[in-house]
Amino acid sequence: MSIITPVSEFDADESDEPAFKRLSAEEAQALRELQPAVSPWRIVGLQVTVALLVAGLAWAFTGRSAAAWSAGYGGLAVVIPAVLFARGLMSQFSSINAATAGFGFFVWEAIKIAVSVGMLSAAPQLVADLDWLAMLIGLIVTLKVYWVALLMRPKSINRMKS
Repeated sequence: MSIITPVSEFDADESDEPAFKRLSAEEAQALRELQPAVSPWRIVGLQVTVALLVAGLAWAFTGRSAAAWSAGYGGLAVVIPAVLFARGLMSQFSSINAATAGFGFFVWEAIKIAVSVGMLSAAPQLVADLDWLAMLIGLIVTLKVYWVALLMRPKSINRMKS
């Protein structure tokens, strides 16, 4: 696998296509160190923690177990599809080459969305005395973990040394 980066916009020829330079193994490693990956399992773990926290806060503020169960179920409607997505992306099939990785990403994202929609549509049958507002709050707050994880991603090795 090679990483390709644009050399310069001024190096483009007359056809307006940018010129590209193949990176060496050392350059590719340096690029990976600048942008370290975030483990999908770490994000799922943060989502589980946040879903439990939101359910506990819903119970504490309302004093109703139905609100806590509803908020927890809203969090589960994010966590369970995220587990399926992470598991699918980490499978051997998804790491064969770039084409299968890209295809796998779209397939697992579609599965994630379908499972989320299915869980939300089944909520009235599965959660007694469903509190829609609490469920939506649990869902939205748990979804926001993606942004928090992006902000908390590991710093680059080069930045840590300086």
